[in-house]
Amino acid sequence: MLGKGAIRPGFALVFRREVDHFRRRPFLLFLSTLMPLILMGLLATVFHEGLATRLPIAVLDLDGSDLSRTVIRTVDATPDTAVAVRVADLAEGRHLILSGKVHGLLYLPLNLERDTLAGRRPEVVFFYNTQTLTPGNLTLRGVSAAVPSVAAVIRLALRTEKGEPVDIAQTDLQPIPVQVHPLFNPTLNYAYFLLAALLPSVLQVAVITTMAYCVGLDVDRPYRLRVLRRLGGGLWCALFGKILPYTILFLFVLGLSDIVLFSVLEMPLRGDRLLLVCGGILFVLACQFLGTLFALILRPTATAISIGALFAAPAFGFMGIGFPRLGMNFFAYHWGQLLPGTWYLMVRVDQTVRGTPVDLSLQPLLSLLALMLILLLLVFLRLTVLGLRTDRMHASRRLRREGGT
Repeated sequence: MLGKGAIRPGFALVFRREVDHFRRRPFLLFLSTLMPLILMGLLATVFHEGLATRLPIAVLDLDGSDLSRTVIRTVDATPDTAVAVRVADLAEGRHLILSGKVHGLLYLPLNLERDTLAGRRPEVVFFYNTQTLTPGNLTLRGVSAAVPSVAAVIRLALRTEKGEPVDIAQTDLQPIPVQVHPLFNPTLNYAYFLLAALLPSVLQVAVITTMAYCVGLDVDRPYRLRVLRRLGGGLWCALFGKILPYTILFLFVLGLSDIVLFSVLEMPLRGDRLLLVCGGILFVLACQFLGTLFALILRPTATAISIGALFAAPAFGFMGIGFPRLGMNFFAYHWGQLLPGTWYLMVRVDQTVRGTPVDLSLQPLLSLLALMLILLLLVFLRLTVLGLRTDRMHASRRLRREGGT
């Protein structure tokens, strides 16, 4: 065994002590590594297909004509929808939508073919549940693409039957053709933006709550803070020795998730890798300092963990992925600015899917750096105040003890 004089206080001592905590407190290792990996694995399993296809819908065909059957076959042939069941009335279709067995109901009215061939404009109605968001919108997209294509073929056939040349009829039907070119994500793969944003969101919550917990263990009582300072030979050496093992673990988790995204799920990486790595390091450090700040300000540790989770858990809604930040109100917009994940996701999306030039991605990267430095300054100020307060309390108790003797 090493003698007392052989153990030198400093950064390395606190670092080894914190690594040893993983063995004595397995929950710390689970919270910092296993839990985010499990959640990320679950999300990757859910979104590995990238795009939902062949979503079931119901059909109510009151016409039973060749045209109605053509419409049904065309809708069923689209990659978004699959005709799963035919219903006898609207009530049955409504019940199937509410039960979740189908995502929409296509209603083909009576005399559809007769009215169409007569030049009238019969209505084909599609009912879908907007509360399901993605499934509902995908089925709407499939039906909206299929039915107009059938209608266009019929209108073209009616014109040509009257002797009108095919090219002139096509020009009259679409006098101004529109070419649509989806940018950055032409396959509409949800893994490219949704999964790539969910993983950092999960990691952000894990980092903040883990740091609030592990730092709170050593600062929630004055004597524990004195012990930590003595082990590190100073508060700053002690603090950095304490958080560095977690920095390594969190970067490992983030790197492993990126390996899965880029290698297994084949997410594009069109930008600068170095910029993406720098953004990831700043993101992890900013989240760590934010969780540390909660631990230094709030008492007891359970409160710091709860407030940290409450602050970071709704982050996905405020980071501009599901809803654009420019359309948010004042509160939501500025809450998003306080989240490290907001700036990191800008860098991440720019350097993966969009392939944005480096100079355009420097602004969110510099904003993330500024946020990290501000959090570091606040941690420094709070840690200094706690150190001075602890010294005064320790000196006061020693004077009382000396006065009592």
